[in-house]
Amino acid sequence: MNLFVTFGITAVAVALAVAAMLLVRRRAPDGSYFADGDRASGVFGVLASGFAILLGFIVFLAFTSYDSARSGAEAEALTVAQQVETAQHFDPAVASELTGQLVCYARSVAGPEWVQLQDAQLAEGANPWGAELFRTARTIDPESPVEQAAYSKWLDQTSDREAARQDRIHGAVGIIPTPLWIVLLVIAAIVFLYVLFFADSGEGPVTQSMLMGSVIAVMVLLLLLIQFLDNPLHEGVGSLQPVAMQRTLQIIDQELAIVGQDAPPPCDDQGRPS
Repeated sequence: MNLFVTFGITAVAVALAVAAMLLVRRRAPDGSYFADGDRASGVFGVLASGFAILLGFIVFLAFTSYDSARSGAEAEALTVAQQVETAQHFDPAVASELTGQLVCYARSVAGPEWVQLQDAQLAEGANPWGAELFRTARTIDPESPVEQAAYSKWLDQTSDREAARQDRIHGAVGIIPTPLWIVLLVIAAIVFLYVLFFADSGEGPVTQSMLMGSVIAVMVLLLLLIQFLDNPLHEGVGSLQPVAMQRTLQIIDQELAIVGQDAPPPCDDQGRPS
């Protein structure tokens, strides 16, 4: 979320709404357009409560999508680190190949793939290095009990990694449908128009400005919050970053140094085949 853009949009919306309120106030009767202020306030309470309940539900739904993407990214990174450890129990040649492909997978996720997610350009399907890992794993013929146990664990971890990747991708896409956005905007417009009928020439301009400005500011900020939670990978404050996978790459480097695995991975720093 870009804070400057957020506060800029809110300020513009509040300014326009306050200007509309003060313009209507010039021709408004003393005591507002409502003859019965208590009854009008009751109706406004129903509108505001309905809008607030719907907003609360959508915020929860959007946060679930946000948390799903965050949890998926962390689980995927953890599984990659675990698979590097599992790979060391295979034949040294196969272990070196799998390790290099896992490093390339992690670099690809933290690099080009994350940028594509931010730009909403990531195509559905497996990561290219995930396919290479699958091809390499098919060549393994475990013979010793250790290799057989490692191979079984490898298959489980592969399933976990793929499931976590799907959570990361689908959580980043957003789940709030367009009709729901239309309903939210229509209700917000109804609330705005209803508040205009509270224009009162007997009230001071500051009081009238506060009446309209506070309502619009809250609605706009909540709508922008929902938009941010529904698109958690956009750049800005609070957006999801590939921190977990970058941390995993550092852990992998440390682990490989411990076991003496120094074969260069078959890719560059961005996970592109070298």
